[in-house]
Amino acid sequence: MLFRALNNLKLRTKLFLSFIAVVFVPVLIVGVLLTNELRNMALGNAMDQTSTNVQRVKARTAELMNVAYDSSYRLANDERLETVTNRRYETTYDVVQAYREYNDFKENRRLYNEISNIRFYMDNPTLLNNWEFIQPSPDDEASLWFQRALGSANGMTAWYYLQDERDNRKYLSLVRKVSFLEQATNGVLVINVNMDMLDSILSQETFETMIVDDSNTILAANRPGRLGKTLADVDFQRNVIKERDGSFEAKIDGKDSRVLIESIVPQESMNSLRIISVFSIETIVKDANRVNVLAFVIISASLLIATLLIFGVSTILSKRMLRLSKHISKVATGNLDISLKIDGKDEIGQLSRQFNAMVSSINGLMAEVQESNKQKSLLESKQNEIKLKMMASQINPHFLFNALESIRMKAHLKGEKEISQVVRLLGKLMRRNLEVGTGMTKLASEIDIVRCYLDIQKFRYEDRLNYSILIDPRAENTDIPPLIIQPLVENAVIHGLENKAEGGIVYVQAELEDDQIRVDVFDNGEGMTAEKIEKLVSSLNETEDDENNRIGLRNVHLRLRLTYGERHGLEFRSEPGAGTHITFTIPLGGKTHEL
Repeated sequence: MLFRALNNLKLRTKLFLSFIAVVFVPVLIVGVLLTNELRNMALGNAMDQTSTNVQRVKARTAELMNVAYDSSYRLANDERLETVTNRRYETTYDVVQAYREYNDFKENRRLYNEISNIRFYMDNPTLLNNWEFIQPSPDDEASLWFQRALGSANGMTAWYYLQDERDNRKYLSLVRKVSFLEQATNGVLVINVNMDMLDSILSQETFETMIVDDSNTILAANRPGRLGKTLADVDFQRNVIKERDGSFEAKIDGKDSRVLIESIVPQESMNSLRIISVFSIETIVKDANRVNVLAFVIISASLLIATLLIFGVSTILSKRMLRLSKHISKVATGNLDISLKIDGKDEIGQLSRQFNAMVSSINGLMAEVQESNKQKSLLESKQNEIKLKMMASQINPHFLFNALESIRMKAHLKGEKEISQVVRLLGKLMRRNLEVGTGMTKLASEIDIVRCYLDIQKFRYEDRLNYSILIDPRAENTDIPPLIIQPLVENAVIHGLENKAEGGIVYVQAELEDDQIRVDVFDNGEGMTAEKIEKLVSSLNETEDDENNRIGLRNVHLRLRLTYGERHGLEFRSEPGAGTHITFTIPLGGKTHEL
């Protein structure tokens, strides 16, 4: 029903429907898919970049924190620190002298730029506060970080965002309990990380990146105004604040954003940090949206132009088809004296030319009808004559074979065995030649014909002719075109040896060579000059053989190339007085060339 309805539509309507189905709808679908794919690609690239950036920040931050951890490990196991902090000093001079002799804190700050400051809290009333050795105040002892440190197992660390009394600036700080077992005392070691280096790590990132502690406090950030605030202060959603790792969609500062969270778990630490990277979806897809708008404008303009072109082309086609239809109607009424004006070389122009040719042909056919009737009787007589000749061609060979067989039998009865054998070979050769059709024959069968021919010629030339046939048994069952080798042997005998008084020898060889069979026919006869060979080769591609040589070299050459391809024709090598060598190859198994 659908095809019938389409066939009933006008050509112009079909063109418009085709335009909508083939152009408009696919372009619309492709545009939507590409727009969505471009947006997803932009977001995917942003997520990949963010993940790479976060991993880089994590690695560099971990390196920074490991320096502080390594220093804390060495200091916590330093006997000199135990001596300095547990001694009961009698005078201020003794304290100052002890501090002067113990310079490990200063040495660590000098050697490692990653460390900003080191201080040690110890409950020893005889110590003096010098920003490195500090007597803990009541506020210090009541603080959460101090209590957790004293309550932790020895060797465990923790990381907090603490204010340094020296410059009242907050630092990411490593806090570690140091136990002096011999003295049965404990102290708290605090190492501040160089915040400038930490800020430098984050400042190199493209998207907003921050480092947050367990209390959701922002320790470092590459966006101004974030430092020291909590995630709740910057309008993070609750379901995202509690996450430790992963990728999430959330509204940040009122904008749809993607959030990537990666945990940092320092060595032997009681707590961990988080790296949070945020990018606005609107910012990422802004360029993709701009490209989409531009693509939409271009596609819309292109579709409009295409619609106008379709309208114009359909109008022109409709007018030309209508004119052709009118002329066809006139011919249908019997008016054959009209001619359609041709205006173009397209299909309609071709139909116009065919229409004019058809009208001309009709007129010519009508004129030829009488002549055809006159020749009908003559054609019938010619056909009868052909039938008689075909019958004669069937009778003559049988008559000839019977006559040859009678001659052979009489020669045999009279003891002329040699004559009898030659007549038998001649009859066999003629029968095989007449039985040859257009199909293929086996190489062994072709060689049998060659051997019959050479035996007959040897009877004729006696000792002047000798021959040698060497055939690889593996090639005998290969299919080849009939009468391919025998004409080459006949050429060698007639043109190579017949005029040579002392006679000669003909060699026939067929051997396997890689994936093909190589056939060689050569003699030691008169040979040919280079000019004669060149003339012979140039004549091989002609289509007609000599009248006296129905199956000659040219016929063999053309049949080989048509059967197996261009590179399988005859090849010649010859020198005057040295004989002639003819070679050709066929694929192993006799695979024919596909036209």
